Amino acid sequence: MDTEKVVTHIVNWLKEYATNARVNGFVIGISGGIDSAVTSTLCAKTGLDVLCIEMPIHQAESHVTRAQEHIALLKEHFDNVKDIRVDLTPVFEEFKTEVSLEGKQATVDMALANTRARLRMTTLYYHAGLLGLLVAGTGNKVEDFGVGFYTKYGDGGVDLSPIADLVKSEVYELGEYLQVPESIMKAAPSDGLFGDARSDEDQIGASYPELEWAMHMNDIGKNEEDFDGRAKEVFRIFKRYNSANKHKMIPIPICEIPNNLKQSLNIS
Repeated sequence: MDTEKVVTHIVNWLKEYATNARVNGFVIGISGGIDSAVTSTLCAKTGLDVLCIEMPIHQAESHVTRAQEHIALLKEHFDNVKDIRVDLTPVFEEFKTEVSLEGKQATVDMALANTRARLRMTTLYYHAGLLGLLVAGTGNKVEDFGVGFYTKYGDGGVDLSPIADLVKSEVYELGEYLQVPESIMKAAPSDGLFGDARSDEDQIGASYPELEWAMHMNDIGKNEEDFDGRAKEVFRIFKRYNSANKHKMIPIPICEIPNNLKQSLNIS
């Protein structure tokens, strides 16, 4: 990959899109991970306004530290970057007092994890509306179109996706080129939705390099029977997530009504 030209291409695309949309720039949630670090840096390079928002909800301290380190570095290099911190922990806790928490613990935990992501989406769009900004998504190709590892109408609720055509290894290439802090480059990828430091690999059962491989094998028409051992297990994991999360990757289904069932509009 020609990293320098890819960076230039994305920055130009972002700037052109924002200019045509007649907005002032971008708002982005900063998590302390590689995807938000790369995306926010690309947005900053447009020269347009960039608002970085920290939105902790019982966040692991390591995530908070990395996010703050990245934001400080961005502000040091780009005059167009501003930041705010919105502590959503009290909002999240109040939400829990108003809904039922009955059911299987794993199911409740997942529903609450997705609620965290949706509270953050709401916060981003609130500030986007106030300041005339676009919400920049941070999903990469493996997450968005491979395993669907994001929350529908949470971190999947965005206006544009600058890095969604890049697999995770390519995002890391951009991160190195853009001089993202070493602490972020070395950190295990994590969605940060459970209030601890569990990694994406802990949740999915496969690493991003493995998932990239499985995604490629799937794209060229391979089947589970083509593999043995760990390769077979990884491919099975990929297919399971890809199938279960397909609803996130396709347009919302519309029930089309046959014309003969619709009343004709009588115009006199």
